[in-house]
Amino acid sequence: MNRRSFTRLFSALSWTSATGSVATLSPYPASAKSVSGADDRTYWTRTLVKVAEPVLSALAQGRLKATMPVESAPGQRDSRVKVSYLEALGRTLAGLAPWLEASTAGQEQVQQQRLADLARQAITKGVDPASPDYLNFTEGGQPLVDAAFLAHALLRAPVQLWSKLDKAAQANLIQALQASRTIKPGYNNWLLFSAMVEAALLKFTGSGDEMRMDYAIREHMAWYKGDGAYGDGPDFHWDYYNSFVIQPMLLDIVQTLVQAGKADKALYETVLVRARRYAIVQERLIGPDGSFAAFGRSLAYRCGAFQLLAQVALQNQLPPELTAGQVRNALTAVIRRTMEAPNTFDKNGWLQIGLCGHQPSIGETYISTGSLYLCSVAFLPLGLPAADPFWTAAGEDWTAKKIWGGQDVKPDHAVKG
Repeated sequence: MNRRSFTRLFSALSWTSATGSVATLSPYPASAKSVSGADDRTYWTRTLVKVAEPVLSALAQGRLKATMPVESAPGQRDSRVKVSYLEALGRTLAGLAPWLEASTAGQEQVQQQRLADLARQAITKGVDPASPDYLNFTEGGQPLVDAAFLAHALLRAPVQLWSKLDKAAQANLIQALQASRTIKPGYNNWLLFSAMVEAALLKFTGSGDEMRMDYAIREHMAWYKGDGAYGDGPDFHWDYYNSFVIQPMLLDIVQTLVQAGKADKALYETVLVRARRYAIVQERLIGPDGSFAAFGRSLAYRCGAFQLLAQVALQNQLPPELTAGQVRNALTAVIRRTMEAPNTFDKNGWLQIGLCGHQPSIGETYISTGSLYLCSVAFLPLGLPAADPFWTAAGEDWTAKKIWGGQDVKPDHAVKG
């Protein structure tokens, strides 16, 4: 890298200022191999902070409902405003949690501790019945979804997001999660939302509804379609829900049960084999420029479409076909492609509906501002320490970049079972 390129890169990777503002992100260098893993980590961290800070700061002050805009499809705002705030909290924390739990140092640790404090204050305000920002866990169907994302965050950061809460906040949080039991899940991926809430209750109280967890797991095992993909219910859906919800939640629900001595480890191994295959598929879906095929529901979750690949990396379970350097570069390219487009954020730093910039028509009727924060789950590998091979390995081209650049690559194969 020449001196001029390094100077541009260093400027792009500067930390959030003391005022909390974040500079405009710069274009990714033409050669991803020229960027170190340490620089990538700084960029990832700064981008995740940019996403999370408006939500957590506002809720920590009890001002989320007063300040967060609720963009939605025409005619849907009245229904979405009732649920969008819990969406924003649960989805932000689902992706932020591993980093909050990670071992860090230096300026990154300063930022991490600040966001962890904000996260705990935000949870405390959100589950306090006396707070102006008390969140809806019971009205309508949507709160079950985001109670589950919040529960998933707790499993991913049990020290920072649970143990360090005061006893009153813990009690309110448990009551809020239990209150979501009044919502009946649909006969599809929603079964996992009920199961995830119960997994968190099992983890933190010692008592969860095993029937809800067992039912969700059994049905998804029956809905497996082969070659690493599950149906969303009995039918297959051509979308990214195997990554948005199904496989990440299935992995962590089953793992929680295994750790509690309530499930066979062989079940987890089966789920993991399928997840590792799906990770291979996901890596191959990322185009040479970081774009990916825009099909199926919920494209406004942006880079969150690659949660499963990110989670397999976080859990140090990348299959032999995927190196740490190529996965890091692939995810970095997706993050940049989806988060740096003009008008991704409004003038006050809130996310706007779209996949590549502001594209209101791409959002379904169930999409609103809070929904968009599921993009955070692309950042899960920040839960790995800076010394992990994911961050220290030399950057490599990912599969599509190799193929369309004329490089020789090995063939892809399906898996059985």
